[in-house]
Amino acid sequence: MNSPFKAYDVRGQIPAAINAAFAYRFGQATAEFLKADAVVVGHDMRMDSPALAAALSQGLLDSGCDVLPVGQCGTEEVYFHTARSGADAGLMVTASHNPPDYNGFKMVLKGAAAATRDNAFAAIEEMVYADRAMPAVDDYARRGVVRPLQDRASYVERLLGEVSGHALKPLKIVCHAGNGCAGPIIDLIEPHLPFTFIKVDHEPDPTLPNGVPNPLLPEKRERASRAVVEHGADLGIAFDGDFDRCFLYDHHGRFVEGYYLVGMIAQRMLRDHPGATILHDPRLTWNTIDIVERAGGVAKACRTGHAFFKQMMREEDAVYGGEMSAHHYFRDFAYCDSGMLAWLDVVTELSATGTSLAELLEERIAAFPCSGEINFTVSDAKAVQQRLAERYAAQDPQVETLDGLGLVFDDWRFNVRASNTEPLLRLNVETRGDQALLKAKVDELTALIRA
Repeated sequence: MNSPFKAYDVRGQIPAAINAAFAYRFGQATAEFLKADAVVVGHDMRMDSPALAAALSQGLLDSGCDVLPVGQCGTEEVYFHTARSGADAGLMVTASHNPPDYNGFKMVLKGAAAATRDNAFAAIEEMVYADRAMPAVDDYARRGVVRPLQDRASYVERLLGEVSGHALKPLKIVCHAGNGCAGPIIDLIEPHLPFTFIKVDHEPDPTLPNGVPNPLLPEKRERASRAVVEHGADLGIAFDGDFDRCFLYDHHGRFVEGYYLVGMIAQRMLRDHPGATILHDPRLTWNTIDIVERAGGVAKACRTGHAFFKQMMREEDAVYGGEMSAHHYFRDFAYCDSGMLAWLDVVTELSATGTSLAELLEERIAAFPCSGEINFTVSDAKAVQQRLAERYAAQDPQVETLDGLGLVFDDWRFNVRASNTEPLLRLNVETRGDQALLKAKVDELTALIRA
């Protein structure tokens, strides 16, 4: 069996890799490794998630650690309550957008700092699979106690604070929750916002009657896009199961490439935080850098991945960081990612500029068209990267090695990086306002990669 412990989380199939016994022992190992006094625990809407959260909690309690349960929630709610409560860690039971027979745990440490293999998972994995009994308290009085965090008022207040003092336009918005956990939060903030919501697959449903809540699947995109057009909405929002990511559609039903959202949110944040630092990933950069520098901010590249962003956000005290994969990080949200804050910032920016999402999108696509991420199955990603570096060396490009290989020319650039989990090479290409050049370079690189 492959271990469910990954670089930044725990995930695997039920019941072979993830089950109640595993969750119980994971809770014990977490308490022992962290010497934890209190841990926040939440879970998504999946069929097995409440039972796994209960087993996880029992392992913590039996180890003398208090449990602060949030109940059914989004991952960002666990982040929020971990930072706010001062707990030693936060654990979210979720399979996010994975298939129905998967589940797992997302974890943050004290202050909602990122948990990684280096600072947590390797040690916890060793404890979980060690051939020994885990220590448990032998005195009933020393057992952990349950201290519920069911009240969502503080979290909702934080969301609404993102738009406080801003004049919002009365927009019509399609919300495609995918039968995940986002729907109830939309219901809670709806009375406080001047928006009309068209709700699609809105109620959390453990049976997933409309399929896996993955907004990137073609059939999911089509469903959200069609709803926007049919209802004459100003825009659409789609969430994955635990809503730490959101995806947007303009009023034409066109899917908005995550790259361009980073620039929009950066511009919004710099209105309130002049001169602040903005982080972006190195795959596609020119649009973000252009917007940030025009707005008087400082743009800095960060290696792709939530652990790297959460760490660098703290080191740079960055006000915002965005990845084209739809993870958006906020300084005033414990430097963590939030799908809810992201779309609220976009509608705030639309209201401030008086333009539509489509208009903003078309302007930025015209200035910096991009390929979007193109995946290739390769047997040796490093060999392909080396071949590309040698092929373009004579043109003396600027070489970027922060994450994969990036080559920068006067009027175009590209980045290729290997997937951390699959035998894939991921290609991103962009130009300075030249669609024809973009197509030519995508074709050229495709031929070289497949050679």
